Amino acid sequence: MDGLQDRVIFLKRLTGDIHEEVESHNHMLDRTGNDMDASRGIMSGTMDRFKMVFEKKSSRRMCILVACFVASFFIIYYFIW
Repeated sequence: MDGLQDRVIFLKRLTGDIHEEVESHNHMLDRTGNDMDASRGIMSGTMDRFKMVFEKKSSRRMCILVACFVASFFIIYYFIW
């Protein structure tokens, strides 16, 4: 009887620990989901701006944009090497 009682107490503690761990992970997943939703909103705003720039027929803006991308690429390449 004592052995069985010890096993039941052990299992009760174990299930309590599992429950706490699951609650912790659920909370972490909720925060991650909220952060992803916020990132999605920022990215969609950025994509909307890119669409607006590309839809305009301004060649000057297009040249500036391409130049910024090329300059950024070379700066990043310089820092990596």
